[in-house]
Amino acid sequence: MKNVIFAVLVLAIAAVSGCRCMKGKTAGMGCASAKAYTADWESLAKHNEAPDWFRDAKFGIYFHWGVYSVPAFGSEWYPRNMHLKDKMEYAHHLKTYGDPSVFGYHDFVPMFKAEHFDAEDWAKLFKQAGAKFAGPVAEHHDGFSMWASKLTPWNAKDMGPKRDIVGEMEKAIRKNDMKFITTFHHAFNGQHPARMTNPNKYPTGYYTPAPGWPTASDDPKLRMLYGRMPREEFLNLWLGKLVEVIDAYRPDIIWFDGCLTGIPDRDKQQFCAYYFNKAAERNRQVVVTYKGTSLPREVGVEDFEKGRADHLTDYVWLTDDTISKGSWCYTKDLKIKPTEEVLHSLIDIVSKNGVLLLNISPMADGTIPNNQRQVLLEMGQWLKVNGVAIYNTRPWKKYGQGPTDIGRGGHFIKWTGRYTAQDIRFTHSRDGATLYAICLGWPTEAFTIADATVSPGGKAKITLLGSKAKVAYTINADKSLTIQPPAIEDSQLPCKYAYVFKIEGFEIK
Repeated sequence: MKNVIFAVLVLAIAAVSGCRCMKGKTAGMGCASAKAYTADWESLAKHNEAPDWFRDAKFGIYFHWGVYSVPAFGSEWYPRNMHLKDKMEYAHHLKTYGDPSVFGYHDFVPMFKAEHFDAEDWAKLFKQAGAKFAGPVAEHHDGFSMWASKLTPWNAKDMGPKRDIVGEMEKAIRKNDMKFITTFHHAFNGQHPARMTNPNKYPTGYYTPAPGWPTASDDPKLRMLYGRMPREEFLNLWLGKLVEVIDAYRPDIIWFDGCLTGIPDRDKQQFCAYYFNKAAERNRQVVVTYKGTSLPREVGVEDFEKGRADHLTDYVWLTDDTISKGSWCYTKDLKIKPTEEVLHSLIDIVSKNGVLLLNISPMADGTIPNNQRQVLLEMGQWLKVNGVAIYNTRPWKKYGQGPTDIGRGGHFIKWTGRYTAQDIRFTHSRDGATLYAICLGWPTEAFTIADATVSPGGKAKITLLGSKAKVAYTINADKSLTIQPPAIEDSQLPCKYAYVFKIEGFEIK
């Protein structure tokens, strides 16, 4: 089994690369002189890492959904933690299913049936939520591919649902006029010293091997799931899976988890060259993301996990965050954030030159719980009224004003505050003619924007999006602009949670 699968892997990579550029490794992506990009950072830096369509999109949705959704306990890290005796997942697994030697993670695969999964329904929901791009976690750390893979038997077409989840979602998402994203976390799957920033944190990779457990098995099939293979074999598999997805589903965005730091530069360069060259052949502009320093900023878009920048940046970045207050995948006790929190996060991110990728957590059977649907639909309702202040915009000279500050930027922000009506975020139309002031609550008092002057010959006008109520304003002696919100009843407000004042005909310096 091992030899057959490895042979398929080698042939798959060789077929698309057209040559063998590296001694002992079939990975010639980008080596042909006719290609636009070669496998080195200097060449790859010529790629436009954040094309306008991505800068315009602002909001996307993806989902952690896979075999790990079956136990619905702890988090999507259940596959790893069920093998660590000091973790609650291990105690739960022992009590519920038995010792891992008796019931391994692979035994959950037949239980992952996805009987209620409806790709068209999901795509329509994402569209209604206002997403401009969407797609699945193509493979998490657990080693189970959610597409029809020929490189591993552990894939959703041949096992579990016996459906090509990635393929079905790709068709439905494009049908609903959204860009398609696939996310990859599989760099952590291989059992080897991780070569990460802290090499002692995960010394064995994702799965912990122990005598008698499937994670330590030499069975050729089990080794493919549990990442128990020589380093070069694993790196070929890591790259081959990406090539499969690029060729079959043409993702517009490929997102990587932080474990990409454990992949050598040579392999990352080969991937980027292949992806960018394929996009050039198809006349497409694509995006690849990274965390930390795992890719050069000139090549990809930096991603902050459960975080964001604390200032306005001169480069475009991404936040991946989840709709829940805990696990990224569905669990029986999952708590969902209120719409206000998710929406305010989106607005703050966009004002600082960022884009939000929001995760949802479907149940193993393919049901998206109603409390998650409600948040998505309410996001969509707000964006239907106010989307002009989010989509296709660019940051202004400052991202906002007001008393509330997240404290620090970066990954895993643990800010527990709440924005007020005095917190205002700004966006700018692409042509620079319109400024949007987004109040993160209904302002009952006038507020001032400093340094505003009426443009010569311009027709100065301020409106409240979604409302016909007149908005009064004053240009003060110091040239600041004071806006007086209209006095209207709560029942007449155009939306909930945040309110947009559209400012036209002014020169705001």
